Order: sequence, then structure tokens, then C-alpha cells
Amino acid sequence: MAHLILFNKPFNVLSQFTDDSGRSTLSDFIDIKGVYAAGRLDYDSEGLLLLTDNGTLQHKVTDPKHKLPKTYWVQVEGAPTTTDINKLKQGVDLKDGKTAPAKAKIIPEPDIWPRLPPIRERKNDLTTWISLTITEGRNRQVRRMTAAIGFPTLRLIRYSIGDWSIDHLPPGQHSSLTINVPVEKDNRPASRAKYKATRRPRKPIIKRNR
Repeated sequence: MAHLILFNKPFNVLSQFTDDSGRSTLSDFIDIKGVYAAGRLDYDSEGLLLLTDNGTLQHKVTDPKHKLPKTYWVQVEGAPTTTDINKLKQGVDLKDGKTAPAKAKIIPEPDIWPRLPPIRERKNDLTTWISLTITEGRNRQVRRMTAAIGFPTLRLIRYSIGDWSIDHLPPGQHSSLTINVPVEKDNRPASRAKYKATRRPRKPIIKRNR
């Protein structure tokens, strides 16, 4: 069994328990021993962060090979068109390569908490909210994707990871689950695993004096 914590991380909070620079960390909100973050969420991003005491579950959440979908609500500067959104769906070229196709759509402004401090906003500024679902985990990927199509990210909230979301979870609050995590099987080829398990140890070489 694994202990899983769903935490709605506020803006400007580190995804770790300590910081030498005095910034706000997970320890300001979570007083549970033996858990650690499964992945990370940038200091200037908000929303769902998972923590666990189970290495197998941590690996499942963070390893890209599992392709666990992560959905973000993204407030961008400007008004992207259907053509712009289609670029996100097809994948965009970044410095570290083209992104995998994403699910993307324009959405109404979510019914969410105000950010403190608020985003920079001028009277005549036009902003748009996008729902973006990706299965990769590159550094600051969502921000780089919207910038690549010409619409800088102003606010970024991770809404869900897999089946877990921040529904009914206010910012700075967390909830706990206990879930069953199957033990992963040996991924070695069967013949190799069998050979390693059954081969006899070598006999020591004895040198004789002549």
C-alpha cells in the first residue's frame, strides 16, 4: 500500500521541504514525515503536486514512459486562434526538440482563486485561457510551448495528473489517499533472468607450486 498526498501548491512555493534562501516550501503546508514529491511544479506555477512514500508510485508518476497525462489551465497574453491551438495539438519546435502532440482547447476563465500577487494586467490587455494536456515533462514545457506560438503564459495552474485533480481542494490545502500499488515485474528478458538465476558460481582457480 502507498500513501499518496494531493496538494494544491500556491504561487511562489518550492516543490521541496527545505530552502537555504528562506523561500516558502512544502514544510509550510505539509507536516507529514516520510513523503516526497513525485515530480515537481515550478516555483511560479500553481496547482496539483503529488507526494508519496512509495518509490514505485513515484516512478509511475514521473517516468515519461508511462505517459501519464497532465492537464494545465494556462492564461496567455493575447487571443490565439484555432490555427494557433492546432499548432499545440500537432507539437511545436523547441530548442530541445519537437514536443509530442498535445490536447489543447480554448476554455472560459475557470472558477478559481485569485492569485497573490495578481498577474501584471493593463486595462486594455486581452488574455485567454487554454486547457493543455501533455504527457511529457520537459523543463518549463508549457510556458515554452505557448511562447513558441506567440502567446506568453501569464498564469499556469496544473489541474490534474492522471485521474487525480485539484477539484474541491483549495490552494495551500492537501488531502491523503491510501492506494494499492502493484509490484513491478522484472523487465529483463526471460532467458537472461533465468540464466542469471540458475548459473553455478565459478570455482576458484588454485595455483600449484611446481
